[in-house]
Amino acid sequence: MSEYTPLESLGEFGLIRRLQENLEYTQPSTVVGIGDDAAVLEPGQKQIVVSTDMLVENVHFDLTFCPLKHLGYKAVAVNVSDIAAMNAIPTQIVVSLAIGARYTVEAMEELYAGMRLACENYKVDLVGGDTTASRGGLVISITALGEVEKGKAVLRSTAQVNDLICVTGDLGGAYLGLQLLEREKQAYLADPETQPELEGKDYVVGRQLRPEARMDVIHELRELGVHPTAMIDISDGLGSELLHICSQSRVGANIYQDKLPADQQTLETAEEFKLDPVTCILNGGEDYELLFTVKMADYEKIRNHPDITIIGNITDAGEGVKLVTPSGNAFPIKAQGWNHFG
Repeated sequence: MSEYTPLESLGEFGLIRRLQENLEYTQPSTVVGIGDDAAVLEPGQKQIVVSTDMLVENVHFDLTFCPLKHLGYKAVAVNVSDIAAMNAIPTQIVVSLAIGARYTVEAMEELYAGMRLACENYKVDLVGGDTTASRGGLVISITALGEVEKGKAVLRSTAQVNDLICVTGDLGGAYLGLQLLEREKQAYLADPETQPELEGKDYVVGRQLRPEARMDVIHELRELGVHPTAMIDISDGLGSELLHICSQSRVGANIYQDKLPADQQTLETAEEFKLDPVTCILNGGEDYELLFTVKMADYEKIRNHPDITIIGNITDAGEGVKLVTPSGNAFPIKAQGWNHFG
């Protein structure tokens, strides 16, 4: 007898009841959650921000090396990251799943365990969603809602000339973590007896499998009295996201190669794969750090922040978007981030 429970033994509503059993609501704006035709939210006088993301098996994730619990956590984190990038506080999510026939009830519980952990960490309520069958793999669609005081939302289109360009954390790690995992997958497919060679690579693998949204920095910027002039999260690569801000704000930018933040493990892994670490930082993506601009007057407030690096400045649109090398040469930045339809 199998120890796993087929989905059809519970049915859609039985599965929903099973998955929602351990959910607790913490947000004051959650009035009615799962169990009715729609959730009821009452945010008061604040503005609502809404973002949605879809993760598709074998396009955005590979369950050969991505545990379902990590996947559930990541699915929530990447949506919270979009809310953070608006300078908003995430409050609720709704989750829709299209589930392939090979999945069991226990597999879905594992996925939801990761989602629930992320919801606890980010103080977000899971208030609804939908489940349906999939003829292919697993599809996860999450819509996140957040609140922001009127006039405090930060857009991509409001960077100004002479603003400082900042990033949180370090970059390139998630891309190199993916390279490692793909290499080990190929080795496993060639010889299922092989042991994965991931020792000493915990950081970059973790950056790929379980990224964190930088809500901590959003809260800290508020405490410092710093209001970013423009902001975006880094999902498709630093170069691509910087071009989004510059095109929508109608400005140019200089970023400095020697200021780009990278973890030592990222640099070592790039060398192992014979990849240029700067290329990994600019084009890798999936770091889910924040790229934002601040007024020059805020320099003293952020210059010693351990999780913020000033990497450049906003210039006139006519000067273009450039990477400046330590020798002073400037190269135009082109969008080479991940193409979802490539």
